[in-house]
Amino acid sequence: MRKFVAARRVLPTSPFKARTEAPRKHFAVGDRVTHDQYGLGRAIEVEGDSDIAVLVDFGSRRERITQPYATMYKL
Repeated sequence: MRKFVAARRVLPTSPFKARTEAPRKHFAVGDRVTHDQYGLGRAIEVEGDSDIAVLVDFGSRRERITQPYATMYKL
């Protein structure tokens, strides 16, 4: 038996705020970025319009960072 999962409805009179989706981060080739673990770097390759992954050169190493980019920020 399959369980039906419906989207939650927010009533206009509810005292609780509706959940909003955080804006997606988009990176382009050449963007300067900072990462909490690896430090400063530059995006050298973007996979799938930055929806899949970003290859970043941090100087001493190259890392492929995938979605979600919670710890990576554009400078």
